[in-house]
Amino acid sequence: MTTFALVGAGRGLGLATARRFGAAGHTVALVSRSAEHLADLTAELARDGVSARGFAADVLDPASLTTALDAAADALGPVEILQYSPVPRADFMKPVLDTGADDLDAPLAFSVKGPVTCVNAVLPGMRALGRGTLLFVNGGSAVRPHPDRAGTSVAFAAESAYARMLHDALAPESIHVAQLIVPGAIRPDAEHSSPDALAQRLYDIHHQRDAFRHYAEPLPD
Repeated sequence: MTTFALVGAGRGLGLATARRFGAAGHTVALVSRSAEHLADLTAELARDGVSARGFAADVLDPASLTTALDAAADALGPVEILQYSPVPRADFMKPVLDTGADDLDAPLAFSVKGPVTCVNAVLPGMRALGRGTLLFVNGGSAVRPHPDRAGTSVAFAAESAYARMLHDALAPESIHVAQLIVPGAIRPDAEHSSPDALAQRLYDIHHQRDAFRHYAEPLPD
């Protein structure tokens, strides 16, 4: 079985998707900044019978991302599924009239350079396998810009454009690229936007391999 690599491993959606893909037999590579945090997550997954290892990297540091994903493939096997879903920092969400050019550097590095780096790291392995899935998870501002969240609105839109181009370019190679939009908060009690529901949705997207963009819930009016 191949590897499911999760960039932005956390205790909510990240842990739920790691469990779901791990339950299907994939080895799990968790990528996050904190080695201590990764150790806690891998131990929790091990108690659930999921084979996982952590690889420390910062999504704002392309070299560390490449190193982590290369190490994951060397240690665990080729990455067949990549999920890019780190949580943006609060300071990315300034009002548009308070946002200067320099304020966009980190959001764009987070949502554009990070994904590009990850894709370039895992794509050779997917091509060697003859298949693969690239999953991008974004908030509603990716498709409906919000004037109070300028950084993420600009950066998520750019990430969406990149992912859509990948979808079209890689389809002939049996590499499926998809985006899941989660319009509101991820809550344990939400019918469609709980961590477990979203994890199942991402797993279904990986298997169904149809459209590019999917919505966890309808966008609010």
